[in-house]
Amino acid sequence: MTEVRPPGAPTAGLWERDEELAAIAEAIDTLCADRSSPGSLLVLRGEAGFGKTALLAETRRIAEQRGCTVWSARGGETLRSVPFNVVRRLLQPALVSMLPEEAREYLGDWYGIAGPALGITDPGEGHADPQGVCEGLVAAVGRLAHRDWPLVLLIDDAHWADQETLHWLAVFAERLADLSVLVVVARRPGEISGVSAGHLDAVAAAADRPVTVLSALTPEAAAGLTRAALGTHADAAFCREVWAVTGGNPYETVELLAKVQDSELEPVEAHAGELRDLNRSARGGGLVARLEQLGIDATRFAWAAAILGNDITVDLVAELATLKADSAARCAELLRSARILTTPDPSGAGRGTPGDLEFVHPLIATAVYNSIPDALRRAMHGIAARIVTDSGRGAAAAARHLLEVHPDDDEELVWQLREAAREHVAVGAPDAARRCLERALEEPPRPEIHAHVLYELGCATFLTAPARTIGHLRAALGMPGLDGDRRVDAVVRLSQALLHNNQMDEAVRTVEAEAARLEPGPGQLRLRAVQFMWEGLLAGEAGSPGRSERLAELAATCTGRDNSERVLLILRGFDAMMRGENAEEIVEVCDRALVNGRLAPGLGWTDSEWGVELLLMLASSYAYTDRLDRAESLYNEALLAYDTAGWGGGHLALAHAYVGLGHRRRGRLEAAETSLRESLRLAERVGRGLPLYWTATCNLVDTLLARGHVDEAWEVAERHGFAPPYPSTVVLPDPRSVRGRLLLAVGRTKDGVNELEAAEKAAAARGHHHPVHVSCAADLARALVTEDPVRAARLAVDLRRRAERLGTDTAIGEALRVAAALETGQRAVRLAAQAVTYLESSPCQYEHAAARVEYGILARSVPDLERGLALARSCGADTLAKQAARELGTSVGPR
Repeated sequence: MTEVRPPGAPTAGLWERDEELAAIAEAIDTLCADRSSPGSLLVLRGEAGFGKTALLAETRRIAEQRGCTVWSARGGETLRSVPFNVVRRLLQPALVSMLPEEAREYLGDWYGIAGPALGITDPGEGHADPQGVCEGLVAAVGRLAHRDWPLVLLIDDAHWADQETLHWLAVFAERLADLSVLVVVARRPGEISGVSAGHLDAVAAAADRPVTVLSALTPEAAAGLTRAALGTHADAAFCREVWAVTGGNPYETVELLAKVQDSELEPVEAHAGELRDLNRSARGGGLVARLEQLGIDATRFAWAAAILGNDITVDLVAELATLKADSAARCAELLRSARILTTPDPSGAGRGTPGDLEFVHPLIATAVYNSIPDALRRAMHGIAARIVTDSGRGAAAAARHLLEVHPDDDEELVWQLREAAREHVAVGAPDAARRCLERALEEPPRPEIHAHVLYELGCATFLTAPARTIGHLRAALGMPGLDGDRRVDAVVRLSQALLHNNQMDEAVRTVEAEAARLEPGPGQLRLRAVQFMWEGLLAGEAGSPGRSERLAELAATCTGRDNSERVLLILRGFDAMMRGENAEEIVEVCDRALVNGRLAPGLGWTDSEWGVELLLMLASSYAYTDRLDRAESLYNEALLAYDTAGWGGGHLALAHAYVGLGHRRRGRLEAAETSLRESLRLAERVGRGLPLYWTATCNLVDTLLARGHVDEAWEVAERHGFAPPYPSTVVLPDPRSVRGRLLLAVGRTKDGVNELEAAEKAAAARGHHHPVHVSCAADLARALVTEDPVRAARLAVDLRRRAERLGTDTAIGEALRVAAALETGQRAVRLAAQAVTYLESSPCQYEHAAARVEYGILARSVPDLERGLALARSCGADTLAKQAARELGTSVGPR
């Protein structure tokens, strides 16, 4: 390394960075080569002062030189509580240049979802789904990138970015293969923990090359930098001491050399001993002492700037520091001269606007902020919050300051924090809402509203942390003040959180106890309906005694005149379906729960009063009574509703799972597999072991078995934990039955029989006798045909009886297929022919295909084998199609 400044390197941060610059230039060249070039991601990691910002500035210069559009933003240590702060600043150039109608056109369906998070449209009422907002931001940036190609995004100090931005960045990084965008992220090691750390780790994992770790300057580079700044006469001992004092930190080296120049110190060995004292004045306590030397007004000005963190203008700082305009202007100039504040480079889009101020380096900002006496710092945050509120920017904008104010039994502060929480929830930032409400509890709230704050806190954490929600809502319900409809709603939400946390028994007990406490009326009726709903989903060994009878009696009096009655009708229909009662009666009950064939207002997929589980029960009742057209309409309506509303978490995972179930019942196995894999991908994000995860996995295994992809089904089961212990909620189809069939398919016959017997026992204990949903009897009869033919025959007879009670073509046809498999000769042929007749009228084409092939083999019927082959191929039932083709390839003569 030469001891002269590299030509063209404008800052110390670029010394000894040839490899990093080459990688950046290569990435920019690849981006600019073609609009179809895949996107890429580079991550720079280095200690404070190691030149990350300088490298990003050079990236901007190179990119703009090649005709790229460059947007940049940086995190701030005091701004981490501001949701979407960094991504908003990143996109400011694009958003500011657009008229509202242009933004709506570019963002399309995502405008109402991502717009509030970006600050370009007002948030709606209720809760925005964080995953949906994240997906909307990904789509927004993707569309803007297409407009502004070639686009380079620079994110500095990512370790201080807000959690919501990091969530977006982690998801966006995974999609870069489909987006022609270059993203360069700079961060310090450490500095972050928890969820945000996980997001940054995911970003690093998605990078195109290993994370670039920046190293300190070598002694040779420090010497070259010293001589470039002070002159070539700087001697070797002095240069070596510069390196030793700064540890090769580029920023500290530059600051130290500036101090040497200011002090007119001769750069020779005799003065090397003075470097340590000079270096001390550029950092930490030395910096604070230097600031104090500038006077009390300048100190107050710097403190106010540190409190604001961004959007620092002389006027705003003057108001916060209670300085006159001329004094504030003089302080700003003093702090610029002292290299504490500076005017940002106007080309640094997203970092400020002309006339703003910023700290020369984040290290200085941190030192100044930490030097403010604690009581004064909290008071200044309170004043800053008032300034923000008075400016009309709302409680959410003031929230980061409100969070820092000292608790003081301030009723107004509690109200502001609750308002901020409502705004945060509405834009999809529940964690930001949680912080506001937790801080409100510290104030503390007045006794009459304390329970309401806890209730709101429970609602804020509902989508992201069911366990926390349980604690908050239990505490709220244990206090006075929560009455009427809000108390009922809190109990229902608590039970939903218990359900999602796999605590079904407790969910049932919670609503049962509250219902018993209330007088008859709408609130009690709602709780009774929820109790019936959770009991209907409970997969324990035995149900509540007399539950079905009580539910049937209640539903018999319901005409569907209001939503409480409609809910009871849906629950009655689902219970009757699970018990295998007459399909026509089940459909009649379910139809009474609709209004002109549609879901009633207040019972839509995105309405929160009753929850998604209820509507899935309705749709599944139709699916298992051969009314697949109605079931699929509801499933697809759910998918559209959640896509449109941007609900990308558990709700969307369930919607894809049940769309897949609809495809599976219909016999569209390839489409089912696609939907179920997407469901499982989304469910992975929400958490393993939850009911929705079981739903996705169980249906995928069932579909792969129908396709004949046994090895793949086993691999999915192993990878996703599809094995005992089973969830405490009902899953459709029955997971024990599917698991038993899987074990038989892989040759573990004894284990498969044991699993199917356990499934049969559990279903009988619950009174679940639907012959298609609980398919264990059919599979068990086939498995026992050789080992225990008497029992197999008994199972087949019972299956036929239950199928005829249900009365659907699918159930009767499937029962006849089992009976045919247990017989031989002409009796087997006759039964197989009857199965074909029923299943030909069924909407379930895979079962029809299987029956055709089985009959074709038994009767040696080429036309039936050919029809079965065509049906199997259209279904995507690969193994069944191969079996039919193999049979057709043999000599088929008369029996």
